[in-house]
Amino acid sequence: MSNKKILIVDDDPDVRKGMYVRLKANHYDTFFAADALSAISEARKNQPDLIILDLGLPAGDGFVVLERLRANTYFSVIPVIVVTARDANTNRARALKAGAKAFLQKPVDNAELLSAIRRALAEPAQSQPERPAM
Repeated sequence: MSNKKILIVDDDPDVRKGMYVRLKANHYDTFFAADALSAISEARKNQPDLIILDLGLPAGDGFVVLERLRANTYFSVIPVIVVTARDANTNRARALKAGAKAFLQKPVDNAELLSAIRRALAEPAQSQPERPAM
């Protein structure tokens, strides 16, 4: 069985490196996008099983990325976990309504992140239709 692929969309190289180390230790393959523009192209190129998305990004915020993912038939079934330093009181409900599977506040606890990833990837197949061919 191959490792699950996770796209990490965050403009902070230290955050990307930290998540890479955590996820690699738990047998996930990771790749990165540093801004909103490259997020969709990286998703298309690498076909992730899950996306970890920051909201504060250059070239458009994470909500723009989330809306584009949900509007695309192929990407709409990929679970997204929002991991951000933005205020949870004003952004959690919006992120979940836009289709995020979880909303985590930075700095994110390792166990909490891994738990959210496992839950998002374990959703029953009937609630996540198969991705159409690109």
